[in-house]
Amino acid sequence: MSDDNRTEPYPDLSIEHPTLVIPGKVDAAAIAPKPKRKRWPWIVGGVVVVLIVLVVAAELIARAVLPGIARGIVIDQLDLPADQQLDVQAEGVLLPQLIAGNLTELKLSTDAVTIGDITGAVDVTALGVPLRGGDLESASGTVRIDQEQFQSLLEHTDLPIDSLTFEEPDVTAAGSVPVLGFGLPVALTATPGAEGGELTLTPVRLLIGGVELNADEVSDRLGELGSRLTETQHICIADQLPAGLTLTGLTIEGTEAVADLSVAGGIVSDPALQENGVCE
Repeated sequence: MSDDNRTEPYPDLSIEHPTLVIPGKVDAAAIAPKPKRKRWPWIVGGVVVVLIVLVVAAELIARAVLPGIARGIVIDQLDLPADQQLDVQAEGVLLPQLIAGNLTELKLSTDAVTIGDITGAVDVTALGVPLRGGDLESASGTVRIDQEQFQSLLEHTDLPIDSLTFEEPDVTAAGSVPVLGFGLPVALTATPGAEGGELTLTPVRLLIGGVELNADEVSDRLGELGSRLTETQHICIADQLPAGLTLTGLTIEGTEAVADLSVAGGIVSDPALQENGVCE
């Protein structure tokens, strides 16, 4: 065969050959380096989420643990029975308060507790409660008592009381007064209240021997005793309550007497304020 018709050998594929670039057809996106994605916003976001979860968990733990701690402190400081039923509720976000060592508002309630010589249902709201000892900023509450407990508050009065009934908003005390050697039935209906820490009874109706009489008629028939029965009665009950409690109001609601009380801030730590007061 003639060498003029020689076949050229195939190119060696193992050798790299330059790629020809057609002018005007360059893909800028293909040759430009891809920007790296910023990871720090995701990291910061993750940290924030973790912190939120931790704060929520700490708040839940605080709410679960704090009532038991507060209950124990109250029972210990006020010398209440170890099995005393006492519900505790703290207001607001607790974690900052616990760190500061002071609770903004603490509510205590119980269906039955003995305070001095009185037993009743109690609701107390305390403000500025120090967790590391010290006086409360302020506190107030209510005590609900039945007719029997209310009557015991009137034991040291001159009122003739053999029985007592509630007729909202008033109370009626029934008894007898001696007249010419006989017991004359008397029924006094009065509206209860409080003034200067004392319990008050303001007469609204007086029956003598079953007959309703006005103030002048009562004075004519019963003299000095009659005059006292027609005046507002001021009854000291300080000797039946801890010295740290002051009666500020009293109303009749259904079958209960509701007493409003102010509470001295030092009652949780001062034994003298936990002892019954004195009637002068």
